[in-house]
Amino acid sequence: MANKQSLMDPAAGLTPAAKRNRLALIKAAQEVLAEIGPDATVEQFVAYAQVSPTTIYNHFYNKEALFKEALAEAWREWIDWAHGGIPADESLEVAVDVCRRLFRIGKTHPEFARLISKALVNPGFIIEAVKEDAMPAAKQFARLGQINKAEFDKRIRLFSYCVAGILSAVHTTNELSPLDADASLGIALAILGVSPAKAKSIVARPLEKWTSTD
Repeated sequence: MANKQSLMDPAAGLTPAAKRNRLALIKAAQEVLAEIGPDATVEQFVAYAQVSPTTIYNHFYNKEALFKEALAEAWREWIDWAHGGIPADESLEVAVDVCRRLFRIGKTHPEFARLISKALVNPGFIIEAVKEDAMPAAKQFARLGQINKAEFDKRIRLFSYCVAGILSAVHTTNELSPLDADASLGIALAILGVSPAKAKSIVARPLEKWTSTD
């Protein structure tokens, strides 16, 4: 049976060379996601990464698992920066601030913005890739009464698709400015049981780390 560390870290127990190979696959997958998106074929990936299909399967169950891990890893790197050392479950307000920063990654993290824009062709892919990292904070907010506990899973899934739609309107179709996206997010918070007045107040909070919120 796998120990706790290996379950938490898929690279645990690998040799240094195998770890380097795995990291190289993830990096290449991030670049393919940014160029082509999650619908890229195995053939397109191996041509880009200059590896054999066997190399993928030595480290991942399939291409989808590789792409999911690549997006999840990019997400973790960005989320660490976005939280700025504040715990992810500090408060609903902090979580919403982080969500609003996603609307502004075109200026702060353009490569990550390209990856997100391409991946949004399949919103379910993004949602599944980040769910494991995002869900603990959402459950904490529910326990604290900051969001509605009733039909929690359905609310979270619907809210996630709403956020994906807002992100697409910002980064893919350019229909919304970041400020428009903030207002849309405020409306979407009603799905989680947040009152209109509180939602409006939360999305109006200053994002102090930013030189521009337009």
